[in-house]
Amino acid sequence: MADNKKQVPLRLSAKLYEAIAAWAEDDFRSVNGQIEYLLTECVKQRRKNGGYVSKELDKPFDLEFLNEDS
Repeated sequence: MADNKKQVPLRLSAKLYEAIAAWAEDDFRSVNGQIEYLLTECVKQRRKNGGYVSKELDKPFDLEFLNEDS
């Protein structure tokens, strides 16, 4: 069976990419695999609830936490 995956150009801020890359490493996935996993989970949640994962999904996401020393 042929792979029917589509290529989609995606632009991410450096901070968002770094956060996703770190998360992907924790989950033993590639960055691409992590993005696909997260999008799949969001679609499942939307189908299940009839709405988005967050009511504030369209608000700009704050990644300032990446600059914090913990």
